[in-house]
Amino acid sequence: MAILQRFYYSASIRDFLAESSDQILGKLAAANEFALLQTQRDAWQTQIDILKKTLLRREGRILFEFSIPRMGKRIDTVILIEQVIFVLEFKIGEIDFKKHAIDQVWDYALDLKNFHEASHESFIAPILISSEAIATAVEPHFGHKDRIYSPLLCTSESLNATIEKILKQSLGQPINSDNWVGSRYSPTPTIIEAAQALYRGHSVGEISRSDSTAQSISDTSSIISKVIESSRKDSKKSICFLTGVPGAGKTLVGLNIATQHFDKESDLHSVFLSGNGPLVAILREALARDQVAQAKEHGQRIKKGEASRQVKMFIQNVHHFRDECLQNENRAPIEHVALFDEAQRAWNTRQTSSFMQQKKGVANFDKSEPEFLISCMDRHKDWAVIVCLVGGGQEINTGEAGITEWIDSLMRSFPKWQIFVSPKLIDSEYSAEENLKKLEAHTEIKWEPALHLSVSMRSFRAEKVSFLVKSLLDHEATQAKKTYSEIQHKYPIALTRDLQIAKAWLKTQARGSERYGLLVSSQAYRLKPFGIDVRPQVDPIHWFLNDKEDVRSSYYLEDVATEFQAQGLELDWACITWDADLRYTKQGWEHWSFRGDRWDRIRKAERQTYLKNAYRVLLTRARQGMVLVVPEGSSTDHTRQNEYYDHTYDYLKSLGLTCI
Repeated sequence: MAILQRFYYSASIRDFLAESSDQILGKLAAANEFALLQTQRDAWQTQIDILKKTLLRREGRILFEFSIPRMGKRIDTVILIEQVIFVLEFKIGEIDFKKHAIDQVWDYALDLKNFHEASHESFIAPILISSEAIATAVEPHFGHKDRIYSPLLCTSESLNATIEKILKQSLGQPINSDNWVGSRYSPTPTIIEAAQALYRGHSVGEISRSDSTAQSISDTSSIISKVIESSRKDSKKSICFLTGVPGAGKTLVGLNIATQHFDKESDLHSVFLSGNGPLVAILREALARDQVAQAKEHGQRIKKGEASRQVKMFIQNVHHFRDECLQNENRAPIEHVALFDEAQRAWNTRQTSSFMQQKKGVANFDKSEPEFLISCMDRHKDWAVIVCLVGGGQEINTGEAGITEWIDSLMRSFPKWQIFVSPKLIDSEYSAEENLKKLEAHTEIKWEPALHLSVSMRSFRAEKVSFLVKSLLDHEATQAKKTYSEIQHKYPIALTRDLQIAKAWLKTQARGSERYGLLVSSQAYRLKPFGIDVRPQVDPIHWFLNDKEDVRSSYYLEDVATEFQAQGLELDWACITWDADLRYTKQGWEHWSFRGDRWDRIRKAERQTYLKNAYRVLLTRARQGMVLVVPEGSSTDHTRQNEYYDHTYDYLKSLGLTCI
């Protein structure tokens, strides 16, 4: 695994000023892990020249090319002077300040503030220097209360005066530069960022924070790796059930294992499989784009199509994997290790049989999806490992079997497989307790505590968000109110009845390229009066990956994503608009489906669970905070009567959410 060193060059400002430019360039070139392009050398030379003039008579520390592994980037220059961290991004030869460059330097500052421990309480000043721009007066100011200045736009000539202004108005304790450089960097990447970093060859330890209250992702990955190694050595077939709360890092573990256990030379192949079509499409596109961008940055060229072909070996749609195995019922797949994301969403026998007959022309197919998938890996003559990544309360669609079908399939058809189980699989949210009791008689079952991830890492600001959402949806108002009171200073949840106010709130909260967007239930058919129509299917690639200038992106706050597009993915800030499909009453939640011109009550327990889980998915997407919109009803519209919405709003308000 490649390990990014923290910086290419570090020195006190005094030593930096004393060294010659050639000496500094030599150290930068020696630390550079790629072929050194002349353009990069020239850029470093210009930066050195500018900073030698700017930093005369200053004391502090300077670092070039400070790494941000979560983003796969390096900050051009970090300078520590007195009580301020200066984050500098140079655009040599530029005559203006492009918006994406402003977001870039802002992102760097936010990354340090959120994930670098010694930066949490410090003043951070992100500065964009366009060397050929026309100088204008720069007035430092804060946009939020966390001591991060809004990006400052400078020229080479105005940089010194800007630094002086910031130092004069930033009162605090001087930074200990040795402690700062040695401080722990504990990031919480999005699943897209994590996939990109792992695919580049970084270790999971570099891109995930450690947490004393949770079993670390590194330890969980290690346990699974040991199962794989022992299964390979002893020619055994094994299956692991990994559980975790929403956002705890189950998918990250799966991606990590898939990258660790892939070696063409030793004929070791692993594959990350998911039935979540949007997730697969987005991860593939993100990895392909990143491969092209990384190559371009280092003077190389790779075609998008070639990058996409390479990615497809690593991440596949589980249904395509299934279809390939159907072609020859005796041939084992090339992969010895298969990781099934959201395994609880695999189809039951009825759904699988119906699909096979109607879509594939396969008559009399009598296996559930779990049983068939296990049978595919069982074709190996020597060894195989399956890892099931299991989310509780995540089934959101008809025909999803839950985890019980995997267990029943093992008992029924694969008695010789070793089974490694998270003890938390007996919890009610996994609906597998009765089946697990049967497994206790299985001679090859092993209970492994490390196969549970107990703390959500999606929200690095507040790990208790998933518990809050569970309490809210389980009608446990007292517990929900208590939990929110504990996290609200770190994880704001606003409440409003006006969608436009909610959109404005999102835009004021988000900084840099922090992603925000609108989320609604797929059953929210009566939000059309507010410009929200769930019937057109958004392209999740454009919605989740494209930038602020693209009208198809989430940033535009026009298209909405539902639980089907959003499951397994994250936003920094989210707006969830609540319709009358899930209505609060004093007796609990009522479940409704809109058909034709009226709401019909949902009485089937299975469908009620799907709807409740849809809102669970929506309410656990945001990493930093969210705003809930419960719109006003209408006395003139029988499909949007006031009472359909008012009770829900009052319930949410009673939990202490901030009304805006």
